[in-house]
Amino acid sequence: MSIQKQILDQIKQAKTVIIHRHKRPDPDAIGSQMGLAEIIKASFPDKRVFCAGKNFPGFKWLGTADEIPDDQYKDALVIVVDTANQPRVDDARYTKGKTLVKIDHHPNDDQFGDLMWVIPEASSTSELIFDFYDMFRSELTLSDEGARLLYAGIVGDTGRFMYPSTSSHTFEVASKLTKYHFSASDVNQAEDEIDMPLARLSAYAYENLKMLPSGAAYLVLSNEILKPFGLGDESTSSIVPLPGRIKEVISWAIFVQQKEGDYRIRLRSKGPAINELAKAYGGGGHPLASGAVIESDDQIKDFVRDLDNLVKKNK
Repeated sequence: MSIQKQILDQIKQAKTVIIHRHKRPDPDAIGSQMGLAEIIKASFPDKRVFCAGKNFPGFKWLGTADEIPDDQYKDALVIVVDTANQPRVDDARYTKGKTLVKIDHHPNDDQFGDLMWVIPEASSTSELIFDFYDMFRSELTLSDEGARLLYAGIVGDTGRFMYPSTSSHTFEVASKLTKYHFSASDVNQAEDEIDMPLARLSAYAYENLKMLPSGAAYLVLSNEILKPFGLGDESTSSIVPLPGRIKEVISWAIFVQQKEGDYRIRLRSKGPAINELAKAYGGGGHPLASGAVIESDDQIKDFVRDLDNLVKKNK
């Protein structure tokens, strides 16, 4: 029996399904989570379906997560989507259900769950959720809203179909989704537009990006720097692709200080694989898109040195 069929059987058996995604979500995390929820709701109206996680105003257009009482986890099927490792799961109650399923497209370094369906070659978890629906379309229903959410997730994780993970299958899935009744252009616009504070931060990023002769680059956004912009950590994700538009930049890191004082590192590359470097600093991810965390300003120099050496070695 295929892993997809086992997951479908678990969904059919469960009276309550609770879907989690990763902390500090992006469109794919929310799109795959809420897209899957829409499929289950439309296919099995008698089931209780919840989406767990913190809500962020910037993603309200994708939907809002639910308030979930603890007792709903008893005998529930819990599905964690788009989350590579357990510390990143939003809402620690994901272990409280009867059965745990992991659906993801990141490298499967942290293998957790009773069932795991992980395809690192997929462009996004939203693509996988559509494949799941498509495989069992005789038994499942995809609503227009579900299609909108999955399309948003794919657009987000492919960088508007610019990233190397975009395949012919990705375009095929996107084509099928756009046949549903929603505005693809509205989704594209929502993912592309920024407000004035973020525009000012974008200008700051270009002005203050530090470029090394190797092609490595980095930007430090401390709490002091971010304060005048009135933006939280979740808002800074929009500026992560910006250094990649500069021809001379090969790999780059953006250090975003958290309220607690440590730094979240958003790491990207046009060529050299950077996920092993991320793992060395307690993180992980894809070869060209990863993340990590450092505890203090002192470690920034160490990380930049390691990034510089990595780019030099692989240039």
